[in-house]
Amino acid sequence: MPATPTASIRPAAPAAVHRPARADIPTLAIGVLGVGTSGPLIAATRAPSLAIAFWRNAIGTAVLAPYALIRHRAELRALSGRQWLLALASGVSLGLHFSTWTPSLTMTSVASATAFAATQPVFAALIARMRGEHVARRAWLGILTSVLGVAALSGVDLHVSVHAFFGDLLALTAAVLAAVYMTLGSKVRQTVSLTPYATICYGTASCTLALMAAVGDQHLLGFGSNAWLKILALTAGAQLLGHTMFNRALKTTSATVVSVVILLEVPIAALLAAVWLGQVPSLWALPGGLLILAGLVAVSTAGAGGTSGAHHETEPATGG
Repeated sequence: MPATPTASIRPAAPAAVHRPARADIPTLAIGVLGVGTSGPLIAATRAPSLAIAFWRNAIGTAVLAPYALIRHRAELRALSGRQWLLALASGVSLGLHFSTWTPSLTMTSVASATAFAATQPVFAALIARMRGEHVARRAWLGILTSVLGVAALSGVDLHVSVHAFFGDLLALTAAVLAAVYMTLGSKVRQTVSLTPYATICYGTASCTLALMAAVGDQHLLGFGSNAWLKILALTAGAQLLGHTMFNRALKTTSATVVSVVILLEVPIAALLAAVWLGQVPSLWALPGGLLILAGLVAVSTAGAGGTSGAHHETEPATGG
């Protein structure tokens, strides 16, 4: 009697949307508070957009580099070619993200730019699906809702001015680039400690932005002390407390979930812009903003019953 062929069982695809690791929740909370100050600070800083983006990364690199070189010298020497390539690609993506996000804040309102940039989880989920990860049906429904919100909000801004509409497009491009940056960073962080990765990433972003400033003939110096104070505040809050905390969480929480958490930046930035800059969102923009937030909440809760699909190795004691 011929043997019955054994059916091949495919392993379940890792979940792109899951509950964040418990230890990552305070880290993510600090990160959100940090990046929430980004939009209002950039909009209030009287300096070229690429200069603002360059200096926040360059100063961040200068702060982290000594610790990385002293405490992680052996790890830096031992990095493989693939680890370097992924970290450098992440840095280029971050630099390109800032090159679109920063000028968008001078073309449209802080609330609109932040809402468009907050669609980052949509693109993170799409990238995760292309990489073979599972994205729940509820998450796709949330993605569709967010896209409708983006369409509604961009229609409002196009009615306001073509200039504001192009600012929206820049912020949307920034969201795509941020999703790529988070995805690449998540891969690197599985095997590389936080401080070496952040140093390489921010340093590469600085070089990318310096090159773009040179090509675009934007000056990196020559602005007043008030602008420098805002750039330092931006570096301390949005860069070192914001991006670095998110990069720390990428060790144990997926890039899609970290991207979803960033949606909380929207109300923080809108509130600060209303109080500090007098930018009160139009009532006509409210439906689009609510659709974006509703869609992102649907994405964020799509895998609420699951567990983390990321690795759970303990962060090295010297991880920074």
